[in-house]
Amino acid sequence: MTTILVTGALGQIGSELVPALRQHYGADKVIATDLKVLPPSGAVAIAPYDHLDCTDPHQLHEAVRRYDVGAIYHLAALLSAAAEAAPQLAWSVNMSGLYNVLEVARGYDCQVFFPSSIGAFGPDTPRDLTPQVAIQRPTTIYGVTKVAGELLCDYYALRFGIDTRGLRLPGLVSYVAAPGGGTTDYAVEMFYHAIRYGRYTCFLSADTRLDMMYMPDAISGMINLMAADATRLRYRNAYNITAMSVTPAEIAAAIREHIPGFEIDYDVDPVRQAIADSWPRSLDDSAAHADWDWAPRFDLAAMTQDMLARLTEKLKPAPRRQRL
Repeated sequence: MTTILVTGALGQIGSELVPALRQHYGADKVIATDLKVLPPSGAVAIAPYDHLDCTDPHQLHEAVRRYDVGAIYHLAALLSAAAEAAPQLAWSVNMSGLYNVLEVARGYDCQVFFPSSIGAFGPDTPRDLTPQVAIQRPTTIYGVTKVAGELLCDYYALRFGIDTRGLRLPGLVSYVAAPGGGTTDYAVEMFYHAIRYGRYTCFLSADTRLDMMYMPDAISGMINLMAADATRLRYRNAYNITAMSVTPAEIAAAIREHIPGFEIDYDVDPVRQAIADSWPRSLDDSAAHADWDWAPRFDLAAMTQDMLARLTEKLKPAPRRQRL
């Protein structure tokens, strides 16, 4: 097994993908990289770690050469709400970074994973059981970069023979990393607030239905896709995958099964609500099931139970040190 390089390793996905890859392939085979010169104290199983700005092609080439990299999981990007607040920066990070990764992959014959998103669809796409192949006319800069990224990865696969693969990820729920500026981050915030305060004010309306997934399912999907038989893959960039289609009200009801007094109210953010209303309510992921045996393990009830248990443990106050 050649070395794996992960960009954006300190983000929401990378915080769980890096330990999973190391468990799967060995700790010395996975290099975590991010913009920070040093990882923050308390970062989960992050060493070996290296500073890397993927918008700098020279840094990227040097890292791939130094570590003899054979596969790149390219996670560095600005997410939907953060990208809308800084569209020029989002284009630079999301597109220049991906272009540099694909160019270095071309030079060193690396496999590349690129995470796309339900944000790659738009208001003209069928919103229920959105098919694998559908019109993609997003109305956000985040969505534009995801569609462009899918096409660019397809081009490098067809033109240069680079083994590029990707997933269209739904909203991701994680207990490890804090929310990172995504439109579906309300779901993560809701669990934190339920434990800490017993109430939450949601920035999307109660009946906003979107696809969601618990992070362990997303991580296994990435690893399994990258290990799949290439001859079975009809849609390299990118496969629809999903685990549940839920609303804020439904997540709140699931939390009340464990925290009966939990309360939720709504203060809708027009920007993020407009983004959510342009995305699919549910995805057709039958192609992923057929081509590489995709099968999520967590539904809403199982996710809620595990998320609350792990967050409760995580948020417990540290024990006081006794004075001697």
